Amino acid sequence: QVQLVESGGGLVKAGGSLALSCVASGSSISRKSMGWFRQSPGKEREFVAGVSWTGATTHYAESVKGRFTISRDNAQNLVALQMNSLNPEDTGVYYCSVVKCSGFGCYKEDDYWGPGTQVTVSS
Repeated sequence: QVQLVESGGGLVKAGGSLALSCVASGSSISRKSMGWFRQSPGKEREFVAGVSWTGATTHYAESVKGRFTISRDNAQNLVALQMNSLNPEDTGVYYCSVVKCSGFGCYKEDDYWGPGTQVTVSS
């Protein structure tokens, strides 16, 4: 069973940037697609970005396209999310997860979540 721990969240002003990291342990993620999700108070958890196991294919929610970049380093069992041009609507707890991807996007199929990392963007 893979275990995931997110880090890198914090406080940032609108227009700023943050880099999130997700480190996996217990199992290799080298042949698994990975994704980032986020949840704000009063809202459902939503998909943010995904990357194929090779790192060659990425998917992004429309709300973050052009601002966020997902990447991975399988040798380090790590998935990263570079977030630029942040706005208050990006505020939330960010989680990474194993996902399955198709030409239309990436989807979570298990029920495991790590602790997440808080991202707060002030106006």
